Amino acid sequence: MLTDTAVRNAKPGAKAVKLFDGGGLYLEVAPSGGKWWRLKYRHGGKEKRISLGVYPAVGLKDARTRRDEARKLIANGVDPSKARQEEKAEAAAEALTFEHVAREWYERFKPKWSASHSLDVIQRLEKNVFASLGPRPIRDITAPELLAAVRLIEGRGAVESARRILQMCGQIFRYAIATGQADRDIAADLRGSLPPAREKHHASLTDPKAVAQLLRAIDGYEGSMVARCALRLAPLVFVRPGELRHAEWSEIDLDKAEWRIPAAKMKMKEQHIVPLSRQAVAILLELHPLTGAGKYVFPSVRTSARPMSENTVLAALRRMGYTKDEMTGHGFRSMASTLLNEMGWNRDAIERQLAHAERNAVRAAYNFAEHLPERRKMMQAWADYLEKLKAGAKVTPLHAAAGE
Repeated sequence: MLTDTAVRNAKPGAKAVKLFDGGGLYLEVAPSGGKWWRLKYRHGGKEKRISLGVYPAVGLKDARTRRDEARKLIANGVDPSKARQEEKAEAAAEALTFEHVAREWYERFKPKWSASHSLDVIQRLEKNVFASLGPRPIRDITAPELLAAVRLIEGRGAVESARRILQMCGQIFRYAIATGQADRDIAADLRGSLPPAREKHHASLTDPKAVAQLLRAIDGYEGSMVARCALRLAPLVFVRPGELRHAEWSEIDLDKAEWRIPAAKMKMKEQHIVPLSRQAVAILLELHPLTGAGKYVFPSVRTSARPMSENTVLAALRRMGYTKDEMTGHGFRSMASTLLNEMGWNRDAIERQLAHAERNAVRAAYNFAEHLPERRKMMQAWADYLEKLKAGAKVTPLHAAAGE
């Protein structure tokens, strides 16, 4: 049996020195002077050893206690070495908190997203999820816990945000499963737990007389030239407001009369072609001397390194006297959709020009140029139609009048 004094005074030798205590416990003194407690035991007919700690952090009394605990496991048919590995694995799993895995997922996929989308994702998680679920081991989170977190968001009236958060959490859980950090996607259990999203109806003008008045009001707008050009171009191209304000000169070919918006900027993550009418090209040629040396077609008033504010077009409409119930930046899309359909244009061509979702995922990968010849003809006919409306002509919204 060892004593505290014998352990304290044990000297190293040329080779490792072993001082035995009893029950398989011994102190191993390395040539460097380090002292390790070890336990020699047999399990499954094989001789094995495990470490019980380092002296003096673990004294003789503690080493004997650890030996006794290990021998109890052996007596019950449990290998102490394997039990320790399982404990470490469990501890590692507990360290994999939801926030840890979520941030790992975020960093993995962030390069594939636009800057605005990646910022939106992390801000939503930090604001709505990390406080409640972030510190929890991801394997331990239950469906009711996730639902409670999502319903807090819903309770604020932010139903669409709640749906997006739930969708994000599902992606995080599926990533955790793929990387061995979770066993199942509990978000899948919550399908149907939130009310369906309300269809958004953006205020818009579709009566030809009202459209004519709007176009004349835009021509008379006394704000900045950049804002006025954005307003004049908006009804001609009817892209989403974010796509318009992020337009870059490098994406526009004035000779080909074409604007190609990269997939990363599009809501559906697919390249979008916007044929430019002669009226649209004229507006861009007018603006080019002012902003053409920079990156953005419609730069911010503060710095050319950023696009104009998302509120610029909306604020201009308000200054012209249009309320939020009459016209919005998205309203130019509704206007074009309604009137082009009334004019009899091919619905598929209209939907493709609006860059609406393609339900067939395989087809969607190839359809950015779909119906392009007809879309070019349609966009010019649409610009001519608006020009005649603005001039005060009485234009009958028939397909024949649109050029067929």
